[in-house]
Amino acid sequence: MENNRNFFITIALSVAILTLWQVFYVNPRIEAEREKAKLEEVETNPAAPAPDPSAPYPDIPGGVPGSDGAPAANREAALATDQRVNIDTPSLTGSINLTGARLDDLRLKDYHLTVENDSPIIELLNPRALPNGFYTEIGYIKTDATGEVPGPDTRWTVESGTALTPSTPVTLTFTNDKGLTFKRIIAVDDDYMFTVSDVVSNASGAPVQLASYGRVTRLEKPSTPSIYVLHEGLIGVTGEEGLTEVDYSDVEEEGKVTPGKSSDGWLGITDKYWAVTMAPKMSAPFQPRYAYFKDTSGERYQADFLTDPVEVGTAQPVTFETLVFAGAKEVAKVDAYEVDRNIRQFELLIDWGWFYFITKPMFWLIDTLYKMLGNFGLAILATTVIVKAFFFPLANKSYKSMANMKKVQPAMLEIREKYADDRMKQQQAMMELYKTEKINPLAGCWPILIQIPVFFALYKVLYVTIEMRHAPFFGWIQDLAAPDPTSLFNLFGLLPYDVPHFLLIGVWPLVMGVTMFLQMRMNPTPPDPTQAMIFNWMPVIFTFMLASFPAGLVIYWAWNNLLSIIQQGVIMKRQGARIELWDNLIGLFKRKPKPAE
Repeated sequence: MENNRNFFITIALSVAILTLWQVFYVNPRIEAEREKAKLEEVETNPAAPAPDPSAPYPDIPGGVPGSDGAPAANREAALATDQRVNIDTPSLTGSINLTGARLDDLRLKDYHLTVENDSPIIELLNPRALPNGFYTEIGYIKTDATGEVPGPDTRWTVESGTALTPSTPVTLTFTNDKGLTFKRIIAVDDDYMFTVSDVVSNASGAPVQLASYGRVTRLEKPSTPSIYVLHEGLIGVTGEEGLTEVDYSDVEEEGKVTPGKSSDGWLGITDKYWAVTMAPKMSAPFQPRYAYFKDTSGERYQADFLTDPVEVGTAQPVTFETLVFAGAKEVAKVDAYEVDRNIRQFELLIDWGWFYFITKPMFWLIDTLYKMLGNFGLAILATTVIVKAFFFPLANKSYKSMANMKKVQPAMLEIREKYADDRMKQQQAMMELYKTEKINPLAGCWPILIQIPVFFALYKVLYVTIEMRHAPFFGWIQDLAAPDPTSLFNLFGLLPYDVPHFLLIGVWPLVMGVTMFLQMRMNPTPPDPTQAMIFNWMPVIFTFMLASFPAGLVIYWAWNNLLSIIQQGVIMKRQGARIELWDNLIGLFKRKPKPAE
């Protein structure tokens, strides 16, 4: 049974390694590379022909004026080709393009490309004349009865408002040859939510049927590969299907994904930390769609919707309202929008994953402690203590059982020797011993198995929540969501050369490896040579593997190991069991006796 116990522990450790390796196979440094790529993008990327942003459905007119078709040399040149209304809020800066009333120029004041405060701020939306064009647009379907209606080519007139601010909405107008007048009122709050209200009046003398569309269009997908634990791409919550996540690669293969019609919900395009979405707020049902287009002018990815026709009579104006979210996926604000703006399941804009029931409470706990302690690193340390306290009864029982196992080792050795040639009787005697001494031979697996979902939940929190982005700890850790930037192989920066990424074994990964090594040495060395080798090399493997993980996660693991060592030591001492740590450490350096010839 002792062999079985060791076998199960080995299986648990192997599962842990395989799980971590498979789930986290993509190095988190991809984020740093992405930010570097964004920083250099405008200078290094060759300009590409601007694709024709044709409308989401065949009968929506294509072509966007305001550009002669030639790509812009830079962002400033692209913005200068059209008349614009400035946007200025506490969180955003940019402008509205009066051609199409497109939102295609938006930057986030509070977020920079790197941890340095003087680095450029994040550019979220970009004009279509740039290779990385990214914009939103709302328009209508033209029919013979409606005449010309707002679309990509429409040049709106400013009726009121010189700049869009939280206190000063902007009103745009357009009147067609059939007597339809569109008054578009664009408002924005202090954060990231725009409200676009189109008041349509009909002076044509007869009712008309009018269908509205909206789209979020992106001309270039992110240059970095997708991550297994995070969705980036097209996303929405509509109809009976609920949450729909479509990767860039999937929509490229399928061309379009068309869920069923919906009377509520939202859709858009999401990145790791930022998103642009649209939520129609009207009584008419709408058809959502996620599409990919590629032609001689280029390619684009698009999340769009088309409403059923609404009758616009001559007596009373009709209002079409759409909410547009464009900004950072801050948890508190996303949750507040879901409640305050009645946006169905808007919290799913943040990818909490399958372990939602663990991941989001984990974030809530860390965020609450951060507000008390003022540092996310300290909040992670405090969270570790709370998690350890929560699982203390189970871990305590486990460590007690392990301590009792050590106390009966002489009896176990005696049974092995007595029944060395009879495996069945040996197992029966072992089980009787466990029953007499009230020992659970599998108890040692529980601390490891419990730690896996907690570890995964913390990884998700560190990786997907923007609150952790560029959050400093102390000393050299200026971003808990990025790997420890130091390396043993250049003496942590003392030697004047850089090392390859796979050799970035920083201080905290080493601390984690040492604490893991000490924790494993608290137990006797397994008698089986293979198991002993696994136990010896496990800390080394984890040190190299976790070196590329977020520093916050490595700090958590190291601190958790230290608390486990203290907890196990106290319990073993109370149980009268011998602590094997010192003997095991000395045994590593003792010369092994040669086998007798």
